[in-house]
Amino acid sequence: MSCKRLVAGFPIRFGTMISWLRHLIGWFISVFRSREDLILENLALRQQLLALRVRRPRRRVSALQKLFWIVLRRLWAGWKKPLILVTPRTLVGWHRAGFRLYWRLISRVHKPGGRKPVSKEIRALILRMAAENPTWGAPRIHGELLKLGFDISEPTVSRWLRRGPRTPDRAQRWVTFLRNHREAIAAMDFFTVPTITFGVLYCFFVISHDRRKILRCNVTRYPGALWIVQQMREAWPYASTPKFLLFDRDSKFGNDVVSAVREFGSEPVRTAYRSPWQNGVAERWVGNPYGQETRRT
Repeated sequence: MSCKRLVAGFPIRFGTMISWLRHLIGWFISVFRSREDLILENLALRQQLLALRVRRPRRRVSALQKLFWIVLRRLWAGWKKPLILVTPRTLVGWHRAGFRLYWRLISRVHKPGGRKPVSKEIRALILRMAAENPTWGAPRIHGELLKLGFDISEPTVSRWLRRGPRTPDRAQRWVTFLRNHREAIAAMDFFTVPTITFGVLYCFFVISHDRRKILRCNVTRYPGALWIVQQMREAWPYASTPKFLLFDRDSKFGNDVVSAVREFGSEPVRTAYRSPWQNGVAERWVGNPYGQETRRT
């Protein structure tokens, strides 16, 4: 009988021993913890006890208590240990919701951003300069506006020039030059192709404007002036070179290439800075959308 009582009371005693052992281990760990961690942990447990005493379980955590946990998460690295009421994922969701609310209020209070509006005076002056000086482009008009004391950027001037009225009687535009001399123009350019081994191949080509025919196409890993000159020489092995050879301001087309073009009997014509549409035939063959602007040529 005594043996049965001993066996029946063993789980109770064993559970009590485990509980005392847990308390002992917790006390031993708390000795080596910093005082700040203990204060924060006690404060976190106290806040959760206050939340559990509320009789409305659906709204146990108030907005002030949520703010407390959000601030505690920012200040204390061990905020997950005493967390019992909710999961860490819920707390992170509170923080993100507060972040969205903060920026929503900021966006309503602050003035909307974007470009400064261009006054009617400046717009009229841009169109007047363009009408009275057909050879002036956006860089020249932008420089004149800066001299007059107007704070405006060159892309803005270029945008308003495109919106302005076009007069068909302007002489010798770029498009007019391309249309009148298409039979005597050839263009050359580069485009890159990435390889499966994360390398880059430089593809050089020469295209004629009259029939859109590819005269020369070759690939290299190390493009240089001598290699480009040899490709131009092979583009016209027997026929005469075109009167004008069009290319952009790539650093690969240096002074050696320009001198070689003149020796071949062609006139080198460089496009303007940041104006791929001026070499539209070559850009369209590559697939650049900026070349679509020369479709009318």
